[in-house]
Amino acid sequence: MTHVRRFLPLAGCALLGCVLLALFAPGGLLRRDEPPERARWSPYGLSVFIDDAQRYLRRQPDDAPAWAELGGAYLEQARRTGDVTYYGKAQGAFQRSLRLSPGEPDIDAVIGMGSLANARHDFAGGLRWGERARRAAPYRWPLYGVLTDAYLELGAYDKAERELRRMLDGRPGLASFTRAARLQHLRGRADHARAALERAREIAADPAEYAFCLWQVGELAWNEGDPHRALDAYTQALAADPGHAPSLAGAARAQQALGRTTEALRGYAAAVARAPSFVVEYGELLEHLGNRAEARREYTLFTAQTKLLAANGVSDDLAAGRYEADHGDPAAAVRLLRKEWERRRSVEVADALGWALHRVGRPAEAARYAALADRLGGHNALFAYHRGEIERALGHPASARAHWSRALSLNPYFSFDGPAKARAALAETA
Repeated sequence: MTHVRRFLPLAGCALLGCVLLALFAPGGLLRRDEPPERARWSPYGLSVFIDDAQRYLRRQPDDAPAWAELGGAYLEQARRTGDVTYYGKAQGAFQRSLRLSPGEPDIDAVIGMGSLANARHDFAGGLRWGERARRAAPYRWPLYGVLTDAYLELGAYDKAERELRRMLDGRPGLASFTRAARLQHLRGRADHARAALERAREIAADPAEYAFCLWQVGELAWNEGDPHRALDAYTQALAADPGHAPSLAGAARAQQALGRTTEALRGYAAAVARAPSFVVEYGELLEHLGNRAEARREYTLFTAQTKLLAANGVSDDLAAGRYEADHGDPAAAVRLLRKEWERRRSVEVADALGWALHRVGRPAEAARYAALADRLGGHNALFAYHRGEIERALGHPASARAHWSRALSLNPYFSFDGPAKARAALAETA
């Protein structure tokens, strides 16, 4: 009996605990009318966060900050997967947030709209949203990432550097260090770019961020003509994130340079399966190997991809123009790239337009854009090769030789066919 009396208070406590749990636990009887806890974005489980946020917003559809967070998650998912349909979802989420906060718009939604505009290659739009965010909340440091990206793509490198400096001063972190690396590379300061990437890698928060940093390290090594070091960086990136498509393509490119063709083909196939943006590069390798039928299939996939991008609000006339100049209609390339030049005067567009003009037989005009690409910071072997071909068309063999030699010294593996053509041209004009 004594044991029973001792047990009764414990049993009562346990029973009371069960009752309280039933009443007050999430979803319990006395909490069913309370707002559910908002999902928290973890970079380790982006898909899980999206699912949780969607469930939360079905019950709390008027939470403007939650809509902005969901829009940001959609944008990140688009970046990681290459699935551009997430752009439309991101836009819908950001716009819903802005409608729910008309008097004082949610600043994360404003910044998100700027990031979305940049992702869709609407860099003037990115600039407008970034400036709107600056006016509303000048100490929200992510807005300076939007402004930096927009100015970089518009070719306003001094302005990009100014905005990036503000971001670094206010919030030095992975987002600012990786942008600094790109700007330093454009300026021809490879050592500074590597130092910035090393700092970014040290603070990477998850495997995808770590892979992104290492991929950029690999790109630096590749552009310096070192496929061994590039492949090592890409391999480390893939160890962290096996599905990182840019590293898959980078590793395949390096493997081909090292004579490992079977592995290169397998790597490109894997990259294209995850991100169709690499189909032209894969097609060029197939064409280089003499497999023209398979190459044409990849090029057909590229044209279909371009239509899908357009349907999701993405205008990529730079990629389309490059494709047309080398594999399609050079006159169409000139039209596309002139439009792109009106939108953004970057080093990439300058080189592409110059090459397209060369391909339609207008070397004098082409030379102006090729020289401009050099002045803007075109420390790129392919750009140097293009300029050499343009100089040859103008009847300037000495200048052409100088640019071909520079291309081969920068990166003797700069494309699948270009290095052999440059060496042959040097031999012909010796």
